[in-house]
Amino acid sequence: MIRLSVAWDDIGGLVDAHERFLAGSLIESDVRSCVLDSWKRCRSAGLEPRRLLVPYSAEVRLDDRFLRAADPVLESLIASLADVGMAVALCDGQGRMVQRLGGAPRLRERLDEVQFAPGFDASEPVVGTNGVGTALAERGPVYVAGREHFADCLQHFACAGAPVRDPLSGRIEAVLDLTCLRDQGDPAMMRMVREAARSIEARLLDQATRRERALLAAYRRAGGHPEAWPKQPEGLPPGPDGGVGALPRLDLVVLRERAEELIASPHRTLDEVALPSGRTATLLRRQVTGEDGEAGVAVEARVLGGPRLRHVAPSPSPSVTQTAPLASAVRTPASPSVRDTLPRSTPTPPPTAPPTARRSVVPSPSAPQPYPAGSEPDAGGSADGPRIVAAEPQAPDPPRPDGQGGEGRLLLVGEPGVGRLAVLARRRLQLLHDASVRIGTTLDVTRTAEELAEVTVPRFADFVAVDLPDSVLRGEEPEALGGRTALRRVALRAERKDPHHLYDVGDPVEYVPSTPQARSLETRQSVLEPVLSEAGGWLAQDPERLEGVLASGIHSLITVPLRARGTTLGVVSFYRSLRPASFEDDDLSLAQELAGRAAICIDNARRYTREHNTALALQRSLLPRGRSEQSAVEVAYRYLPAQAGVGGDWFDVIPLSGARVALVVGDVVGHGLHAAATMGRLRTAVHNFCSLDLSPDDLLTHLDDLVGRLDRGEGWAAEGTPDSGIVGATCLFAVYDPVSRRCTLTRAGHPLPALVAPDGTVEFLDLPSGPPLGLGGLPFETAELELAEGSQLVLYTDGLVEDRHRDIDAGLDRLRTVLARADRPPEETCEAVLDALLPARPGDDVALLVARTHTLGADHVAQWDLPSDPAVVSRCRAVVTEQLAAWGLDELAFTTELIASELVTNAIRHATGPVQLRLLRDRALICEVSDGSGTSPRLRRARSTDEGGRGLFLVAQLTERWGTRYTPNGKIIWTEQPLP
Repeated sequence: MIRLSVAWDDIGGLVDAHERFLAGSLIESDVRSCVLDSWKRCRSAGLEPRRLLVPYSAEVRLDDRFLRAADPVLESLIASLADVGMAVALCDGQGRMVQRLGGAPRLRERLDEVQFAPGFDASEPVVGTNGVGTALAERGPVYVAGREHFADCLQHFACAGAPVRDPLSGRIEAVLDLTCLRDQGDPAMMRMVREAARSIEARLLDQATRRERALLAAYRRAGGHPEAWPKQPEGLPPGPDGGVGALPRLDLVVLRERAEELIASPHRTLDEVALPSGRTATLLRRQVTGEDGEAGVAVEARVLGGPRLRHVAPSPSPSVTQTAPLASAVRTPASPSVRDTLPRSTPTPPPTAPPTARRSVVPSPSAPQPYPAGSEPDAGGSADGPRIVAAEPQAPDPPRPDGQGGEGRLLLVGEPGVGRLAVLARRRLQLLHDASVRIGTTLDVTRTAEELAEVTVPRFADFVAVDLPDSVLRGEEPEALGGRTALRRVALRAERKDPHHLYDVGDPVEYVPSTPQARSLETRQSVLEPVLSEAGGWLAQDPERLEGVLASGIHSLITVPLRARGTTLGVVSFYRSLRPASFEDDDLSLAQELAGRAAICIDNARRYTREHNTALALQRSLLPRGRSEQSAVEVAYRYLPAQAGVGGDWFDVIPLSGARVALVVGDVVGHGLHAAATMGRLRTAVHNFCSLDLSPDDLLTHLDDLVGRLDRGEGWAAEGTPDSGIVGATCLFAVYDPVSRRCTLTRAGHPLPALVAPDGTVEFLDLPSGPPLGLGGLPFETAELELAEGSQLVLYTDGLVEDRHRDIDAGLDRLRTVLARADRPPEETCEAVLDALLPARPGDDVALLVARTHTLGADHVAQWDLPSDPAVVSRCRAVVTEQLAAWGLDELAFTTELIASELVTNAIRHATGPVQLRLLRDRALICEVSDGSGTSPRLRRARSTDEGGRGLFLVAQLTERWGTRYTPNGKIIWTEQPLP
């Protein structure tokens, strides 16, 4: 006797939650998730809480097999609940009530008022959230009490329901429900109804074992007499399967698999099997019928031209039954028909018995009665596993008139569904295995969706469509998906090319709330529509288009939301058209498993896309944009990210004072955000150091010191964590002066640059070797050379000439060959180099910079050596005015005259050594005054009482830029004025 003593508290907060839900408000945290999902399904079905229309069916029943298993369990359950007055309801697999047992008089009256009685429909789309319908929708046990019911009239009850499945096929055959008044409810009811459902399932399984024993007895009576089977000779050692010279284990496995397939084939009688050992076996299918009318099939095996088959000696406690391996992956190759190899005297009509998922493997027939009277078989098979057949090394039988050799022995016996379910289970397991291997081979969202469609067509469905929001394709976090959410058809796979009227790839799709796809997105659960022609909500999407879909033969649908890590990414739709069988419950479970695996892969691809786009955007923002304004060189450049993502390769072209230009190429080891961010640090530092007009070796020394400090964790880090540092970085820095045509280069662990002379000669410049940045301790050395006008200087990173399939020397030789043409402009040189040296998707990122040199001719340069005499200042003003007039720059004469006089005066007054004045006409008018002093002038604001100190301030105001750079013999003060 069970007494329920725990009172169910009044959950008044649900009253407000229910009203707010009906008004369209979000109540995610106020209601249990399973109840909220049920409410969403009820709303999608158009159910009204205050008005129910419950249909009635007079012919609602369950088959006798199920009732025989359920009646004893129900009687025991009613007896245990007699004191609490609880009602027990048994409904069919569609939610229609078959029986209602027990219950106090008051409870029965209240249940009759709400039509919770035999013949009435209790499914969720009809009466809303309840123990019967919600257990069917959730496909598992549920407990619903009081205000958790969607319909107002059911809020006076508490109920617990659990589905009852056929333990062999997995199909939901019925629903068991316990119902009481709300004040008497207790969550423990769900445990009780679940245990009762399991008891019914166990009795169903027991019935299957009895049927198999009856079929085995019928086979023996039909001519399989144990006395006629050969016995094991005395004194011989046991073989690998317990018998002498047994068939190899792999042969036995193949025979068993093909026997299962033959049982599953209603129109096949014979099959020929090529065994792995090289022998050939013939399988014969015979129909048998038990004393009580049990219809089944027996399969006999005969090895053609080989030894006789005999059965292995029985185990100490043999068992005739073994559960069909519903989770074993075994190949099921197509079997060639051998109908003409044996006499056609044993035609087998198709069996009509209902399928079961168990098979019988016969133990040694030397035991005349494998089951003692009154004993029950073990539902799981014997402890030692099944014993099927073994080969005895005897001479072959003499030829028979039918041309067959060997002796047939029983291999399998069971109902026709045995082989069908076993083979189907293997195929499904193989499909899941293939899906795990073939889905997610790339980190591309679209390709992953296509792989899901490719794996499932035609093995599971005839059409598969995958719909995702655009945000997922861009790698962004998707918003909450539901009805009217804009999706895009990303993948569509069809078994045939006939018109199907479904949306094509790339089409926008917006599902109306009544469609199965919208319901899947709203409730985050799969939806099965076995008969699409009866699914009005699906047709409401686009009646004209979908009528054409039905006309094309598509008749069944499963929709599954693609969910990963708590996020809904989209929806996948599985359609059937060529197969006449509709989708079933087992198909729904398989579809959920396939979609779940694909969703994880799609989410991984989405996350990768987001990180890749972020890193790429960061790197693109840090690399040069456009071409800098300078006339010293004509440049072309290329940057190619690696297959693994963005990296740390970079380049730059930086205009310097005096019409010079700096060419920089660098490489940071690694890929991803850290490498891109480090590259940005180094590029910014190089720009800052260039603004100081440092020499190349001094610049790399400062850069090396910066990298060393970053490696030691002295850089900025988030939330106090130490800086991750720089694993390794290289750099090549070159400065070209178009006036002198001199180029100064230095490197820090970087590959040697290439110089292409105007005649096409290619030379890799032998620069002094320097350590990579960050090591410190060694000075950087420079090399200086004079370049002829039109020479091409080629700077690159190691990814261009080296990879895991090619040595760097081979890459340099290939580069030399490609560069040996001086008539190509830099743009064409870049294209030729990349085409010749790089694969379609390089393993490392590549930076390439090609610069063709120009010369600033003598007609653009004016230079004067001046003595250290103040009287020379007036003469400077005169020559400047004269030179600007010759260049046609009279508008700048007054300003430039003032600038030159101030700079020359300061050099004569405050510096030492020879003084030189130089004017350059380039993109700007450049005025330079050099002297032999290393002292740098400082801009300051003069006080009103000061007699001097205003000259440099005036120079800064009259020019666009000014600065100081140092030379081995002193310094140069320079200014730039824009040309008119």
